[in-house]
Amino acid sequence: MRSTRSRVLLALMAAASILAAPAQALDEKKATEGGVVKPSDLSPGEALRVGTRFYYSGEKARAVDSLRFAAENGHPLAAWKLGKMYAAGDGVQEDDLKAFEYFRQVASQYGDDSPTSPRAPFVASAFVALGSYYLTGIGDSAIEPNVARAREIFTYAASYFGDADAQFQLGKLYLEDSKPNEQMAARWLKLAARKGHVEAQGRLGDLLFSSSFHGDAKVRGLMWLNIARASASGPEEQWIVDAQERCYALADESVRRRAERLSNAWLEKNAPVLADSGQ
Repeated sequence: MRSTRSRVLLALMAAASILAAPAQALDEKKATEGGVVKPSDLSPGEALRVGTRFYYSGEKARAVDSLRFAAENGHPLAAWKLGKMYAAGDGVQEDDLKAFEYFRQVASQYGDDSPTSPRAPFVASAFVALGSYYLTGIGDSAIEPNVARAREIFTYAASYFGDADAQFQLGKLYLEDSKPNEQMAARWLKLAARKGHVEAQGRLGDLLFSSSFHGDAKVRGLMWLNIARASASGPEEQWIVDAQERCYALADESVRRRAERLSNAWLEKNAPVLADSGQ
């Protein structure tokens, strides 16, 4: 699943490497060039910057030591990055339990941050990762599947931080319940869709078009499917193309025309936002 948040956070990681003050430059230069400086000789912020430089130069194994030191000394961005690396097996052996612990560190220490805080995007991302782990559990560990706990975590990230990934996950949960709640699902999917979340746009569009909603639901459903298809790419999003084609074939001509006008207007209005976010 593509995530606008993840791209923004990677940009923040890259930006961190250029924030070193002149007085710090010598030690960091030694560290990145294989000098004698150890992570423990640096401050957590310096260690983060050194780890970031190693990561983006392809020396991911060396990045881990510096990032781990920064994380262990309270730097949330380093902990978040390590969580992402262990979750994906990115430069390290994949280890979901280690990833979970790093994400939990971020969420527990910074979960009360203001939603406008510079840390808020990756704190929210940590909550979403934790919720996803609770959906599936982690094998051979104490982390067992707990949908209620996942819902609680997604709800917090979706409502407090306004995170689009959390809103999307919450919408899916309402649809996949033993007793689906389409109204609540549509509410959360719409919030994420308005932020440019492509999968939320596709799910919302299919839900509105295919459900028993009244009024112009089919028009709005096809509108969101048109919007989602404009950004869909890769085999993992082929379902969006398939859903749009299916609903388009079922719609009458007046619904098609109205949906096309609305989707074109939305795409034109939001094109600068989508370009900035990498959509």
